Amino acid sequence: MTDADLGFLPAGELLSLYRSKSVSPVEVMEAILRHVDRTDPRVNAMARTTPDQARAAARESEARWMRGEPRPLEGVPVTIKDLQHTKGIRTDFGTHILEGTIPDVDVPCVTRLYEAGCVMLGKTTSSAEWGWKGVSEAPVYGVTSNPWKAGYNAGASSSGAGVAAAVGYGPLHQGGDGAGSIRMPAHFSGVYGLKPTHGRVPNWPMSNNDLATHIGPLTRTVTDAALMLGAMAGPHPWDYTSLEAPAEDYAARLSASMRGRRIAYSPDLGHARVDPDVAAIVARAVGVFEAMGAQVETVAPSWGGLGPELSRFFWPATFSARLKYLPEWEDRMDPGFVAMIRTTTDYTVAQFMAMRERRFAYCQAIHEFMEGYDFLLTPAVSVAAFPADRLQPEHWPQHPWDWLSWAEFSYPFNWSGNPAASIPCGFTEAGFPVGLQIVGRRFDDLGVLQASAAFEAAQPWTQHRPPLAG
Repeated sequence: MTDADLGFLPAGELLSLYRSKSVSPVEVMEAILRHVDRTDPRVNAMARTTPDQARAAARESEARWMRGEPRPLEGVPVTIKDLQHTKGIRTDFGTHILEGTIPDVDVPCVTRLYEAGCVMLGKTTSSAEWGWKGVSEAPVYGVTSNPWKAGYNAGASSSGAGVAAAVGYGPLHQGGDGAGSIRMPAHFSGVYGLKPTHGRVPNWPMSNNDLATHIGPLTRTVTDAALMLGAMAGPHPWDYTSLEAPAEDYAARLSASMRGRRIAYSPDLGHARVDPDVAAIVARAVGVFEAMGAQVETVAPSWGGLGPELSRFFWPATFSARLKYLPEWEDRMDPGFVAMIRTTTDYTVAQFMAMRERRFAYCQAIHEFMEGYDFLLTPAVSVAAFPADRLQPEHWPQHPWDWLSWAEFSYPFNWSGNPAASIPCGFTEAGFPVGLQIVGRRFDDLGVLQASAAFEAAQPWTQHRPPLAG
């Protein structure tokens, strides 16, 4: 196998090869490091690799296999997003203001991946300053390129994680999602991304995003996402919102029939603009569930049109504390980010609390709606990839900071906490991937994984490798 072939192998296949001693964790890590060296100048997915640590961990994993003491994901490569603290490893958080930070602690999800036996390859770019936008460009990293066309948007803020999964930097990639930052990169790069139920994977430090930020996997296969979620999930005292329920063996329970499942399909949530080519691809994907025997109903939920006003208020508010940095740092900050946070200078506490009451009612409406269905299907994103030097596609209305106009399908389920995934469902005529969003009832992460696995089996995609993968 070539270096790239080893990098594209799913975790289960790697574990089988380790078990049979056909290949070792050391050989796999060396192959992937070589593949990154050759490929990353094209895509810029890695903020930095950690070769010394990776080699040492791979040697330890190899020794564990030789002793017959492997852990569940022993020797499987993983990347960590550069918004997550990693002990002793530089973390820039996507901004010059914190560039060069060396954390003294690992976040819980990183600790758990290590404990499961994963070997960290390095840190992936978070190509949006503090994760503020859905476009893969940030002052610290520059552009992280879409793996299907250089210089095009790969989604953000887990941009590097999505690209790393797409171009074969191993099977497992950690992402974070505050308004779509797992599902958007999955859509744009043509991989699978799961935002679990809020609290399923503990998040630390607690986010200013008012309980809307989730930690989850970006992978090429649904099974790999299930394996990774199983390793990261479970309660943790550092996150007082983490769910008490222990992790499940999600990967062992992926097989499930879609026959008779009640599925809502909303092409626009009753208000969102969607490019025709994206809409057509998603509509065909919905037909796959109908062919599997699901009962699909097209809907325009009453709560959908309430989202834009709420999101344009709360998204700037999330980052408003960064106003303090403007006097010293404005000329080195993202101009769109600066324009966005300046809109919050006239917010009042009373206004914030009134809007918060409206948002709670909005979330309640989502949960009441979902009581009638097993799943909700929508486009993951309204557009296919566009140049990463723009906040909006050229044919869309322009705005100094509002990228949310083409991402109306993701943030509702950050607020409501529902599990939601983006799964590749086709390609535009220009050759860009499109994602189908599968939303489940709160706590039904397994159901979303099962629906995703059923779709994956009916319409496989892992045979596709993007041209920039080398």
